[in-house]
Amino acid sequence: MTSRKPLALSVKVLVFDNEGRCLVLKRSMASKGNPGKWDFPGGKVDPGETLDEAARREVLEETGLEITIGRVLGAAESESPTSRIAYLILEGHFVSGEVRLSEEHEEFAWVAPEDLHEYDLVSQLRAFALSRSRD
Repeated sequence: MTSRKPLALSVKVLVFDNEGRCLVLKRSMASKGNPGKWDFPGGKVDPGETLDEAARREVLEETGLEITIGRVLGAAESESPTSRIAYLILEGHFVSGEVRLSEEHEEFAWVAPEDLHEYDLVSQLRAFALSRSRD
């Protein structure tokens, strides 16, 4: 059965540092969605915005980091009471800056990709994280 809810697009970025670790962010306990869960930086694509523009903007807003965008790593989906959300997971590489979290998040960690499964990730990213731990 097909859902009649509108489909929104969101980008998530697996940001890698110079040591090959990736950045995870812990959502604020005040967050409307998934409080206290770990997530990748990213968010909705604004009208007229390219995917890589949205990804760079969201990472800068949420972390203060400048990044470059690499390849597509995967996809995921979730459903809220009002919409369905498709996530495109992109590879990002640290260029400059220091992590400064927005009010959306309360903690961050640089993690080896094979250890992502050890974090209590948002449900829509768990399968992706498990696949990274087997690579």
